[in-house]
Amino acid sequence: MNAPFRYTTSYILDKNYFTECFEASVTEDRTLQSYYKTIGFFLVGTALLLTGVNSYASLFIIGLGAIEGLSVRFKKSWWLWRQMLSKAANNEVQLTIDELGIDTQSEFVKGHISWKEVIEHKVSDNGYLIKHSGGTSYLSKKLLDTNVTEFIKSKLK
Repeated sequence: MNAPFRYTTSYILDKNYFTECFEASVTEDRTLQSYYKTIGFFLVGTALLLTGVNSYASLFIIGLGAIEGLSVRFKKSWWLWRQMLSKAANNEVQLTIDELGIDTQSEFVKGHISWKEVIEHKVSDNGYLIKHSGGTSYLSKKLLDTNVTEFIKSKLK
């Protein structure tokens, strides 16, 4: 009689892990369309500045436009910086993969993805991008051995 499958490991949510997550899950858009909000803030702020209604509010809106433009231009750095400022950064995460699903537990974050909740998945060279009812999660292949990857393939079919 076979025992139920269970794999447990741990990893640190460090800058390298967050970088891998970003590169696997986010597509950077460098078109003019990604800057529409920035352009809108600048136009509204400039229009308010020219009317002389409230120069402080106008300059604040122009500043928001500048920050928005920088967040689009430096999307990866901006995202990594926000993740590294979070409570979960540089903490150990316990990963468990079994017949029920994928569990992640740390001091600040507890998550569970049931195999039934998986809507869609994408396999890359570095890991799995798993879309589920609670959002999208990334699972690095660096954490997994061949038995686990075969088990995940069988569950995600």
